[in-house]
Amino acid sequence: MILTSVKSTVDIYNPDKLFSFTPTLKNYAGILTDSNIPESAKHSLIVAIGATVISLLIGLPAAYAIARFSMNLTGMVLLLVRMLPGITYLVPWYIILTKLGLVGSYFSLIVSHLVITMPMVIWIMISFFQNVSTELEESGRVDGLSRTGAFIRIVLPISKPGIATAALLSFIFSWNQFLFSMVLGASQKKTLPVALFDFIGYASIDWGGLMAAAVLMTLPVFIFSLFAQKHIVAGLSAGATKG
Repeated sequence: MILTSVKSTVDIYNPDKLFSFTPTLKNYAGILTDSNIPESAKHSLIVAIGATVISLLIGLPAAYAIARFSMNLTGMVLLLVRMLPGITYLVPWYIILTKLGLVGSYFSLIVSHLVITMPMVIWIMISFFQNVSTELEESGRVDGLSRTGAFIRIVLPISKPGIATAALLSFIFSWNQFLFSMVLGASQKKTLPVALFDFIGYASIDWGGLMAAAVLMTLPVFIFSLFAQKHIVAGLSAGATKG
């Protein structure tokens, strides 16, 4: 993908130029100046961050309630929601949002992505909250904290690795979401996965531009993973040991 993104069109179609070619940044310059990739990147960033933040704000208390009060049936329902294919929700969502005049808005994209990201956040965090000692919370409540205060000041700091893992996976799933973005984003809020299709024509494909756009689309996730690597590794290891 990276090699193709720095090749000229002639070199891309030349099998003798697989590794031996003169690199060029023409493809990157083209997508940054002559395409809607920068605008689509802004849409993707807003939607992915919005879906991740809302998923955490709602998902963390929900996961804590399920873990502490043994709401297994609710957990199973959420797992079922997560397992259903996205196309199941697409038609009713489209009808509702069309009647409300919200197709092509950030609201429609963020809310639709919550169907994917929130159940995942809840299921990742349930196992973490189940392994947080209740004695720690009780000692905090003896010192005057409410249950909400103990959750915010004791449980959440202990669960940082799980929260980082859930946030990263939520961001990635929203960032790469195609189906809801294509239908509900319409042409007004075209996200990166949808914008990549602009490089595929009826009779030809702009491989250089497509690969350059794909590299730029991968870059934020790579940087995010790099900075959160420490917490993510700890989170995944904890999940493997305790789950």
